[in-house]
Amino acid sequence: MDVLDERVAVVTGAADGIGLALSKALAAEGMNVVLADIDAGRLTRAAQQVETLPGRAALGVRTDVSDAAAVEELERRARERFGAVHLLCNNAGVVVPPRRVWKVPREDIAWLLKVNFWGVVHGVQAFVPGMLEHGEPAHVVNTASISGVLGFPRIGAYGASKFAIVGLSESLLHDLRERGAPVGVSVLCPGATATALGEHSERLRTGTEGTAGTDGDGDDGPRATPDEVAAQVLDAVRANRFWVLTHPGYRELIEARHQAMLGGAEELVAPGFFQ
Repeated sequence: MDVLDERVAVVTGAADGIGLALSKALAAEGMNVVLADIDAGRLTRAAQQVETLPGRAALGVRTDVSDAAAVEELERRARERFGAVHLLCNNAGVVVPPRRVWKVPREDIAWLLKVNFWGVVHGVQAFVPGMLEHGEPAHVVNTASISGVLGFPRIGAYGASKFAIVGLSESLLHDLRERGAPVGVSVLCPGATATALGEHSERLRTGTEGTAGTDGDGDDGPRATPDEVAAQVLDAVRANRFWVLTHPGYRELIEARHQAMLGGAEELVAPGFFQ
């Protein structure tokens, strides 16, 4: 999808962090942008920021991505305001405090899957049929994590939700290719990124302010900025590239993991603790 100007984008989890950076970058490319987030106050401020940029128009729609009906309403609002949607960024996600797998409360696991995984499912099912119907070049970006490619200790439930997104995205790409549809797919697997994901997740999870032990994806290495991640996503959309791996430092670990898998190694690659 190499033409973005005058096209329409929908970004979930758009009130802050990577989602807001994506929204701003897409607006700067001349796209009309629909921003979706569960936090109405932060969403209003984010939409106002995007609206002031020299690009196209912006619309904020409060959306709980874990609710299929809410995402279907988002699709309806986007279509009624701007027409056909060309770019969907399923970016909304949450984290929980790090714990050993056997100690993670089941309600935390259910919440992670409800938002992180089902949010992507709901986005795909609400928007892809319209993309197929209008037949113009389109693209879907699903935000996973480096922990959807490598297993880290103490975040097994979060990693499981992100591994599920990677698998879903791969199959979605194959489904679209089999159909011959002009719809591309990218899976974003960011490493450590300077966002307030942990703080916002903890507030949503408990109704209080605090931190959930992480402010981004990855370990305690160098943190990318949301703008840097957004720029890589735009490059991938234009190039119709599936993998968006933001931190080159993980490439050796990923290669070692797959070599161990093919070689039948008894030891797993140990990437260290996810911060």
